[in-house]
Amino acid sequence: MTGRIAAPGFPIEEVRARAREGISQLFPPTEQYGTTAFGADPGHGAGTDRGGAGEAAGGDPLDALRLAPPMFMPRRLDKLIELGREPLFSDVEVETVIGGFRSPLPLFLPALGSTRLADAGLGAAIARQAGRLGLPLVIGENVVPVKGYRQAASDTGSSLAARIREYSTQLPEGLGGVAVQQSTQDADAEVWNLVYSDPVADDLLASGRLAFELKVGQGAKPGLGGMTMVAGGDATALAKWFTLDRVSGSEEGLLRSASPGTFTEEILCRQVQLMRNNYPRARIWVKLFPGRDVGKAARVAWDAGADAVTVDGAEAGTGWAPTAFLEQVGLPLGACLRQIGSGRGCLLATGRMWEGARVVKALALGARAAGLGRAALLAADEDPEDGLVRLVRCLTLEIQLLVSAMGKYACHEVSGEDLWPQVVPACTDAADDARIDSPVVRSLS
Repeated sequence: MTGRIAAPGFPIEEVRARAREGISQLFPPTEQYGTTAFGADPGHGAGTDRGGAGEAAGGDPLDALRLAPPMFMPRRLDKLIELGREPLFSDVEVETVIGGFRSPLPLFLPALGSTRLADAGLGAAIARQAGRLGLPLVIGENVVPVKGYRQAASDTGSSLAARIREYSTQLPEGLGGVAVQQSTQDADAEVWNLVYSDPVADDLLASGRLAFELKVGQGAKPGLGGMTMVAGGDATALAKWFTLDRVSGSEEGLLRSASPGTFTEEILCRQVQLMRNNYPRARIWVKLFPGRDVGKAARVAWDAGADAVTVDGAEAGTGWAPTAFLEQVGLPLGACLRQIGSGRGCLLATGRMWEGARVVKALALGARAAGLGRAALLAADEDPEDGLVRLVRCLTLEIQLLVSAMGKYACHEVSGEDLWPQVVPACTDAADDARIDSPVVRSLS
């Protein structure tokens, strides 16, 4: 390196690293793969303070909002009359229905797929603890193409059937449910057919606690398919399903990329209809990435008959992605929730959920429940048997305290009036509604 060129104010070292190392510099350091959950802090490359930078600075508008209790609380008076005593935070009702599943809390466990973080015993640990808690669990994409549907008795819980079994054996009667996500590669592997016909899912099907989730995209890399790093020895088996590209010279230097799938309004509507027709005993979920038209996509999915729509903010998705995507692509969760609005259907929100204030803000913006992704991984890594259980107990108390401070006594009662600055409900674009109500979409739904 000559070092003869100066460029004040320009990212000199980043450019030199790209010139020196090549495409490996498009991603986080390869040695972090399998030990790091990426994507939690989109926009940090802009040099902003992410703690409360707000939307204008590239931060999440959810962080910029504050919960604002009123002085006068007529709902508290109603509760006082109902109970015959002064209401307490413990009187807040937290049970809800998530995509057709009864849940003891407005929380669920979002998709953990075939990444090494989920494979290292954590996927099974989360499944067991989520089952004990009765919280709905989503099993993510590409598990079958990478790990197989069912493995030998020595399986640590990384296969799809093992995760369903780990969850179901702990599940209380009448609570929870499993949603099995499908990507393009999963469709080729006929994942939903395998689950739908497997005795391991019989009890879930019979009790209405099995769902299939169509993956349109994810928060950490909107517009791209799933990505992981794999060793060269795995290339032969994976080449059937995925694109493989050499990123670095290390043993684990192959980038495994899945196709993102192609969607239009018509295709999304038809997919939901086909799911409903082909799997009549399963609930239908749809997962959206944080695109600029996420509000329209959510309305199309609901109008086509989806039981739940999950939106991943740009902070969501723990997997491997180019740093440009982690830092600069996709709407933050708060902006997604504003785009979608409330009142149309069951909306689930994911993206840096770990404490009660952020969960309650999402509920106030129209979400039915919040997903614990990285937080669940960290909790299970801390204690594979009870870490997630303890984390959820903390969240439960915090949620009850916050909702009661708003003078309300059910989680679904919080709304935009409880936020400051005041949040104006999203307006539905008339042209969008006209397109959704078009003869083509009506014929498909």
